[in-house]
This record gives sequence, structure tokens and C-alpha cells, in this order.
Amino acid sequence: MVDNIIKLLEKYEPNKEKQPFLWALYDGFHTFLFAPNHVTKAGVHIRDNMDLKRTMIHVVLMLQLCYLFGTYNIGHQHFLALGEYTGFLEGAHLKLMYGLWQLLPIFVVTHVVALGIEFYYASKKGHSIEEGILVSAALIPLIMPPDLPLWILAIGVAFAVIIGKEAFGGTGMNIWNVALLSRVFIFFAYPTEISGDEVWVAGLESTFAGSAVEYGWVHLTLFNGLFGWLGLAQFDPGLTVIDGFTGATPLALAFAGGWDAVTEVYSQSQMLWGAIPGSIGETSKPLILIGAIGLAMLKIASWRIMLGMVLGTVFTGMLLNFWGATPFMTVPWYHHIYIGSFLFAMAFMATDPVTAASTNRGKWIYGFLIGFFGMIIRILNPAYPEGWMLAILLMNTFSPLIDHLVLRKNIQKRLASA
Repeated sequence: MVDNIIKLLEKYEPNKEKQPFLWALYDGFHTFLFAPNHVTKAGVHIRDNMDLKRTMIHVVLMLQLCYLFGTYNIGHQHFLALGEYTGFLEGAHLKLMYGLWQLLPIFVVTHVVALGIEFYYASKKGHSIEEGILVSAALIPLIMPPDLPLWILAIGVAFAVIIGKEAFGGTGMNIWNVALLSRVFIFFAYPTEISGDEVWVAGLESTFAGSAVEYGWVHLTLFNGLFGWLGLAQFDPGLTVIDGFTGATPLALAFAGGWDAVTEVYSQSQMLWGAIPGSIGETSKPLILIGAIGLAMLKIASWRIMLGMVLGTVFTGMLLNFWGATPFMTVPWYHHIYIGSFLFAMAFMATDPVTAASTNRGKWIYGFLIGFFGMIIRILNPAYPEGWMLAILLMNTFSPLIDHLVLRKNIQKRLASA
């Protein structure tokens, strides 16, 4: 049956020379669905259906729990601001549908722009679609705020794919993490759209008390019609933001007033399980850890980098706790593990095999320095209380040097013992 389907598809395969764009599109979907029919020609090889595309798909699969929770949390934070359905599971249908409608455009725009550019370069260069774009396109929505304007997102994705990936030769040749490049571009080009207190809660005119919600015809006509027919609660366009709501993240509160300021607003269970404002995929720590363990067990992500990053974070956190010159410095080091995007950065960003260090000793150094610089930037930067994005991109730049020094040290040791 499968062989017949493959033969049927191959019968209509576009001509690579005459129709390069259609061929790239066909080849991308064909190799996604079926194992590529490549012939080993020289050298020593291991014949296995686990090619690069399927390796990348495992990373995408490990992100799905973050997508599921992030979708729901968008709706949960939206209704918390309105003082409605404050219990996590209250109004679940409204929260899930609102979050899905908010996330779907971000997901679609990211993939259309990224894959469109990838198809173009694949057709121009005459090669197959490179699988690395699948992971980058899956990661980008998870590191963005839920209310980011789509045109800004499109520019950020285009910049990251063209400048960060294609300009260096494609998958496996890029120096910096492509997903983080999209975020850092938006961070510097449009800082008010990706930082502050208002960007983490979607669908509000502002986070000031009395501000109105922004429901469209889809919510008020389509969804309300469906929920009314089912006898469920509906979207209420008359709701406004309640008094005392700020939308501030735990990191912003810690930066302003230390740990006491955080616990006045959020419980530790909220911060651990992820019922807090933040980027779409970074909030639920247990689900991120499931993905991290899965990637480590599949040997796609390096546990050495993860553990090295933990050690660097703990070491720097203890040093800054000892110094204690500001309220943020007094926040106990162990709270830094779960009040921001540390775990997501550790599991899915720092472990990118293309941009991370390759040697075993280099991975320890690379991870430790990300933890060190990430904490320094997070706590001492007066403008933005987070540091993993900049720390990872910084160490991406130096990872080849780290590997070079490790290899040179090993060579010198061997020569000395020869």
C-alpha cells in the first residue's frame, strides 16, 4: 500500500531544473512523510531511517506540551485581568478558545514566513528543504508575548532566517540560534512590544483599571453562537480590567522589590506550574522539564550543557546573594530557577547542537558561562530583568573558540605524554 502511494507521488514529481520551487515543495513534503531514498556512495555510513528531519521532529514533539499549556494560559491570564473565572479550570472552554485564537495567527505567520524563505532558497540553490527551519519555526512562537503585532513578528522571523541562517549557508552553518535572533531583533528594534508589563496579557486596551477588552466578531458571533447553543458561558464585551491588576511578571516584581514583592502577587505553586504572565511557552516548569528529559534521553540535547548551565546559575546566584546590594540580589538563588525563562532556555535554546560547543569539556564550560552571564545580565541590567537570550547568543559567538581551546589543550597533553 505504502509502496503504491510512493510510486504514485513519484509519478508526479516536478522537474528539478524546470520547476525548482515546486520541486523543493514536493521534496519537502515527500521526505517528511517517507524515508528519503538516498543511496550510500562512499565512506563508512550507518543506514538508518532516523535522518535529520526525523531528529528535528522529535524536538518539535517535545514542545507540544508547552504549546498546549501556553495556549490555555493566554486565556487564563486574559480572564484574570478581568476578574472573571479566576480559578485555573473555571471557564476552561473560554480560556482555551481565546488562547487558541490568539496563538494561531502567531504560529501561522511564523511558519509561512520561515518556510516561504526556506522554499525560496532551496529552489534557488537546487537543494532539499533544510530541516532545521522546522525547529526554529516551532520555537519562535513560544518565546514571544501573546499580543505581539504580527507584522513585527514577520519582520523578526525574516531577519532571523535570512541573516542568521541563509547568509551563513543554511542549517548546520549558522553561528547563532535562529529562534533567539528573531527575538533579539524585535527586542532592540521594537523594545516596547516585547518588554514591560502590558505585553504579557492579550486582548486588553491596557492593563489600567477600567480598560476595555478587545473582542472581535469571531468571539462575539462565532464562538458565542457555538457556546450559547451548547449552553456554556460566553465572551462578555462589557468586562473591564479590575483594580490592582498590573500584568507584571515575577521577574519584574523581584527587580523592583525583591522576593517579598513577588510573593505578594504570586504563590510559589503558580510560578512553578506556570499560571503567571510571560512568553507563551516559558511558564510551565514541569512540562518544560519533561521536554528536557526527553531530549536528553534521545541524545538530541546535551545533559552536560544543561547541568553546566544550572551550576553556573547557582554559583552566580550565591555570589550575588552574598553581595546583596539591591533587592533583586537578595532573591535566593534557588528561586531564579523557576521565576523566569531559565528552564526553557536551558532545555531548548542553549542545547542547540549547531550553535553550542561540541566537545564534552567544552559543553560544560559553555553551559556554565551561559548560567554565569545570564544571571549577571538578569540581575544587574537596569533596563530588562532577564538575561538568557543575550547570554546564549553571546556564548554562541564564543563556542567555536571554546572548542578550539579544548582541542588544543588535549593535543598539547597528548604530545607531552608521547
